Amino acid sequence: MPRIRPFQPGDEAALSEICLKTADAGADATGIFADDDLWGEVFVLPYVARHPDLAFVVETDDGRVAGYIVGTDDTRAFEDWFQGEWWPRFAERWPLPDPERPAAERTRQDGTVAYAYGRRGGAEPFGDTYRAHLHIDLLPELQGQGFGRRLIDTLVAALRERGVRGLHLAADVRNTSAAAFYERTGFSRIPSHADVVAFGREL
Repeated sequence: MPRIRPFQPGDEAALSEICLKTADAGADATGIFADDDLWGEVFVLPYVARHPDLAFVVETDDGRVAGYIVGTDDTRAFEDWFQGEWWPRFAERWPLPDPERPAAERTRQDGTVAYAYGRRGGAEPFGDTYRAHLHIDLLPELQGQGFGRRLIDTLVAALRERGVRGLHLAADVRNTSAAAFYERTGFSRIPSHADVVAFGREL
């Protein structure tokens, strides 16, 4: 029976792979970007670098990591850290796309790189009302078995111990199954940017 356990150093490669395999609105994103590594460096690895104690994984019977939840207890502080300390290390590998490039020539990778450069405290409208935020991904083999709910419950318990009273997340607007799952686990839709649907939950 798969089990939930705390993140451990050495899990990073598995988390990056899970992120990639679920990044396209829940489907495999391999090959969508020119560099598949970008997904993990934006959406999962910074969280385990800054908050390893707020990261939990699902380990299968054969010792593989096949799902995770990561988060921060202070979105504004996390985004400022991402902008000032985490992302500058990748400036040479992924330079800021030319804003003058015609829209028809921009790739999906350009959009995600531009998003990474734009991250900073206060850039998202949710972080002050719902101070914490999360990212959660499960490989298909684990979906529909209750592990997603258990991961959220595990993170919520850790956040409550820190006195955090609000949690949010954002999902691709195309990922309707994920949206339904979040609503079943106590989240409510909140105003968000185009192309994403955001959810908030009081703790």
